[in-house]
Amino acid sequence: MVWKLDRLARSLKQLIETVERLGEREIGFRLLTERIDTTTAGGKLPFHLFGALAEFERGIIRERALAGLNAARAQGRVPGRSRSLNGSDLAAVQTLLANPNIPVAEIARRFNVNPTTLYRAFPGDRSAVIEGG
Repeated sequence: MVWKLDRLARSLKQLIETVERLGEREIGFRLLTERIDTTTAGGKLPFHLFGALAEFERGIIRERALAGLNAARAQGRVPGRSRSLNGSDLAAVQTLLANPNIPVAEIARRFNVNPTTLYRAFPGDRSAVIEGG
């Protein structure tokens, strides 16, 4: 039993193949939300129709999401999460990292970020920061 078709597969082809493999193993497939049972001929038609509609709906949602992202980019907005550290913060962090007496954890605490954020911003060890790399 499956709650919704889109939870079982990503495409109509994959959905049909999954149900066929189940059928080969003599396992029936029942969809709870639409009351479809593919063990009967009368249940197979609605199953294929709902599967096609679910794939269509996923495609429409994807197209709309991409259109929204492109519209945001066209308006000069950058989709996604904003950066934790801006340019002046990064310069200050670099200066602090050049001082080996200040622990990375302390620098991260000062800027209210995780130490991993600093390691990601400045790959390599502190010698790379000191040497200007």
